[in-house]
Order: sequence, then structure tokens, then C-alpha cells
Amino acid sequence: MDALFDEVPDLDAVVCCAANGPLVDLASVTDDAFSAGVQGKLLGQVALARRAVHHLRDGGSVTLTGGTFSAPLAGGSLGALINAGLEGFVRNAAGELPRNLRINLISPGWIKETLESLGMDSTDGTPVSEVARAYAEAVEGSAQGLTIRP
Repeated sequence: MDALFDEVPDLDAVVCCAANGPLVDLASVTDDAFSAGVQGKLLGQVALARRAVHHLRDGGSVTLTGGTFSAPLAGGSLGALINAGLEGFVRNAAGELPRNLRINLISPGWIKETLESLGMDSTDGTPVSEVARAYAEAVEGSAQGLTIRP
């Protein structure tokens, strides 16, 4: 990650949408598997944001990716922990960032097109075009410390 930032200085924005938190059975998941989920999606994005601060131009933007469960979901305890952690981090980090930097979290639910490709009911899915619009607005707008649920 540091090498990438060294290669591409003076950034206007950093967007992370490569985060994944697997569904796990709380009763049988190992500590290592649970920790790996937290490390990847939560702590990985926190590390990215912390490094981005040093490479963004004044007024730049960091946008991270969380998730939203509209109701309790079997296997969703790890995801709920990670997403709540990301929301808290973004809300509080917003007050600590220097140079008018901004940080926000896009927290979509299930993506409509993904549900369709999996042969699942896509009625409650969010169209990918709405999710993409939310990312663009977070980068180009003035939102600060928000969790945006498209």
C-alpha cells in the first residue's frame, strides 16, 4: 500500500470498495477466521485511510465501504461488527483530519445485480447505478464523517 502511495503522489481522493467480510457461523467460526475478517475489511480500510491522509491534497477525500443489514442475518455477526466499527471510525476520524480532508463511508445493502446473478430475489437490492452515484457524491461533494446508505 505504501508503495502505491509513493508512486502516485498528490491525490484528490482515495476510494476503497475492495472490502469483504464473510458470512460466518458465530458458534463454529474459529478465532483466526473471525480475526481475519476484522483484519481485512475493518483494519485494512483503517490502515488505508491513515496512510491516505499523508498523500491527499488539501480538501481531499477518503471514501470507505461498509455494509448494511436491514434485519438480523444468519452468519452476519462478523459483518455487523466490522460495519459498526467502520461507522464509528469514520464518524470520529472526520473530526481529526487535517487540512480540510474529508472521510465518508458508503454502506450499501445487497446489490440488485449481484442478487440477480446469484439467482436470488433482488426486490430489496440496491441498483449498482445508485451505489456508484453515492461514491461519486462522497468524493465530489462536501459530506464529512457520514455513513451514506444508497
